[in-house]
Amino acid sequence: MIHGMHLLSSVLGKPALYLDPGSGSFILQVLLAALLGGGFAIKAYWKNIKKIFVKSSPEESDEEEETDEDSK
Repeated sequence: MIHGMHLLSSVLGKPALYLDPGSGSFILQVLLAALLGGGFAIKAYWKNIKKIFVKSSPEESDEEEETDEDSK
């Protein structure tokens, strides 16, 4: 296996990897945007997510529908 990796690396050559100082801040920015975007999506769809995990009686769901219609 080691010989195969050595052969493959000799055929492909050395990879040209370069990270300048701006790359680190870009990666940090992407991670923060993903976390904040995920948090916002969870907040926006929290009622739908909660419905998946919580069983409710038919009476409660009727009350929720009436409340949703009143808020519109």
